[in-house]
Amino acid sequence: MAFTLPSLPYAHDALEPAIDKATMEFHHGKHHQAYVDNLNKAVDADPALQGQTLEQMFASMSKLPKAVRNNGGGHWNHSLFWELLAPAGKTGEPSAELAAAIDRDLGGMDKFKEAFNAAGAGQFGSGWAWLIVRDGKL
Repeated sequence: MAFTLPSLPYAHDALEPAIDKATMEFHHGKHHQAYVDNLNKAVDADPALQGQTLEQMFASMSKLPKAVRNNGGGHWNHSLFWELLAPAGKTGEPSAELAAAIDRDLGGMDKFKEAFNAAGAGQFGSGWAWLIVRDGKL
């Protein structure tokens, strides 16, 4: 099973002026495509991984080759990223429940943004960081 580049759920220029069309075309069509291509090469080189989904690989991702971790993660992160972005008029605020949890567990939105940006700054690739729930806390 070869991994493929997902289509954007909106036009390349739908996020202007925040993100221009040329940037979206490059980031989606070249940058994300490179993660897909390199993931496919890494999986092709390891018969034990062939036919697995990313979700199946993630169950033991820390034990897999660096090329699979980095490119599989880059592909998955970008695939989600495109779904999380939205054109003007289709964005929103955190739900009341999420906002309350951010206040309770992370000291408020400003502190969360600062910590989240710092967490992503030192990561491989595009600086991905994720907010997760563990034991009922963010």
